[in-house]
Amino acid sequence: MSIDLDGGASSAETGVGFFDHMLTLLARHSGMDLFVKAVGDIQVDGHHTVEDVGIVVGKAIAEALTDKTGINRYGFFFGADG
Repeated sequence: MSIDLDGGASSAETGVGFFDHMLTLLARHSGMDLFVKAVGDIQVDGHHTVEDVGIVVGKAIAEALTDKTGINRYGFFFGADG
């Protein structure tokens, strides 16, 4: 896997289709380049591949952010009234 906090390009090949889709959306909406290729025991269950990739991506993001300067929040909220 490789990551660059500036970009938005991505490629995800984990063998778990929905997870690949979510990794692609993460890259697009966060504005970072994210390239992931994982080989796991998906014939048994995709859970371990998803878990392992999540750990690696999380550690890579934490390392790339260093002191977390310049982070912008992204979100949307509807209150209880609507």
